Order: sequence, then structure tokens, then C-alpha cells
Amino acid sequence: MALEYIIFDLDNTLYPRGSGVMEEMGRRIQTWLSHRLDLSWQEASALRRQYLCQYGTTMGGLMAEQDVDVNDYLEFVHDIRIRDYLDPSPALHAMLKEIPLRKALYTNGTSDYGHRVLRALGIADQFERVIGIQEVGLRNKFNRDAYEHMLGLLGTKATSCIMVEDFAPNLGPAKELGMTTVLVGGGVSEDADLVVEDVLGVGPVVDRLLADG
Repeated sequence: MALEYIIFDLDNTLYPRGSGVMEEMGRRIQTWLSHRLDLSWQEASALRRQYLCQYGTTMGGLMAEQDVDVNDYLEFVHDIRIRDYLDPSPALHAMLKEIPLRKALYTNGTSDYGHRVLRALGIADQFERVIGIQEVGLRNKFNRDAYEHMLGLLGTKATSCIMVEDFAPNLGPAKELGMTTVLVGGGVSEDADLVVEDVLGVGPVVDRLLADG
């Protein structure tokens, strides 16, 4: 089946690691855990690591093991002044513009947060759809049904899509469904069909895939 969509993850995929965004989000996660669950900073840090390893996201662990207001968590954690950390990327905009596929963003964050990051990077006009964790039933990318829900929202089939992601474990369900998977940031993963060092390497990869038909 011909390729129709290229779907990008957001954090540490469309912008490089070390920008400060994820570090600030991590601080906000631990602050929320500490205040809402009455934990020390060290206890909150340990719980965050545990949930990330076991459930894929801190929120996944909270939903499984705690009685909390998930929307309050999401609002607090994503209330970041994005423009303090990210600048427009003309090179990224140019690369995206050259890709002759429909483009969507799929993030474990909120769609509002996704829109704000795209605007900060100066690439919002390149994406026709932004899908966040609330739109897929609060299920993270460790779950195959989250991807199925995302594909349903796009009205497309997995075999028609390329999934671009920096976190290798999130590619497993996508590959299982039949998506072509691209890992950003280097490394090795059995769930990645292709690996690029940074997001600007995605354009040439798509060119090759389309040429191979």
C-alpha cells in the first residue's frame, strides 16, 4: 500500500535533547508527585522512574496505582513557557515542506502542548493534525490500542504510515501494527526499520522509501 502519512513524535524528536524542555517537565512531574502524593523529592524521583519503566509514562503508573485527577496532572506538567527553550527552526521547516506526505503529530503529552511546541519551532503550518494522549483515551504509546485509536482518528491504515520517534520502546506497537518505523537519535532497536541521527535525517529516508515504492 502506498504511503499516505508521516507521523512524528514530539519531545526529543522534533527538537534535540538538551533543550531544557524535558528537564523542566521532569521537575514539574516530580513537583506534582511530591505535593499531591505527599512524597519527598527523592521519593517522587524514585516513583517517577518506577512508573516510567513499568508503564511507559508517569501518568500510566498514576492511573494504574493511584486515585488522582489525571487532567490536573496533565495541565500542571505541561504548563511550560516553551518559547524560553525553543526557537524557530528554518531547516526543520524546509525539510518537512519537502516531504510529500500528509503530516501528523502524535504525542504522549497534551494536544495543546503539542500545538504550542509546533508554533515555537515555526512548523505548525506543516501539520494537519495534532493528537495528544487525551484524544487516545489517556493510553500511552506502550499500548497497541493507543496507536489503533490514533490511526482511527487519522482515518488511515498502519501500513500507509511512517512513525518517527526518539524512544525505541514506543516503536514496538507501531511496528507490530505494520507501520514503517524510524528511530531518531541513533542506536539500535529491533523495532526500528530505519535509524537517523537527528530529525533532519528523516527527509532523505522518506525520499528513499518513496523511491523504492
